[in-house]
Amino acid sequence: MILASELPLPSSMPTTATRFFEECEYDLEDVFSFPSGLPGFEDQRSFLFLKMPDSDPLMFLQSLTEPALCFILLPARVIVPDFEIELTGEERQELHLAAGIEPKIGVNILCGALVCSAPGSAPTANMLAPIVINLKDKIGMQVISSGSHYTCRHPLHFAETVSVC
Repeated sequence: MILASELPLPSSMPTTATRFFEECEYDLEDVFSFPSGLPGFEDQRSFLFLKMPDSDPLMFLQSLTEPALCFILLPARVIVPDFEIELTGEERQELHLAAGIEPKIGVNILCGALVCSAPGSAPTANMLAPIVINLKDKIGMQVISSGSHYTCRHPLHFAETVSVC
């Protein structure tokens, strides 16, 4: 006989369907808001950051409303160790960053580069327009750095041979 106290409790956590990671359970505190969406995906405003144990340092930015929409990111400083970004006053305001305080990557903000791959070519990262996240308020946007010396097709160099799946 199984006692009621031994039955698993139903989860009260929300879940989202994904194309690549099946059904994902998450806490509401884990949701990142993109008030303006992302260029080309302006209607997508709520995302989760997913990390898979065997894919570190890759991060996956999964849409909460479109199961097939999942972006692959790398922390910008994994690609370019001295990566810096300058945010305009308008960008700081949209990210809810305090005026007069220079945000620090890894402390106040996360900067992630979108990884792009096309058949027959090596993967690249978009360092010209990184995803910038206010870590405290969980608000993000893609920042397009005009006049930057970074490119949208920055080559990725791997320390070891990576097998392509």
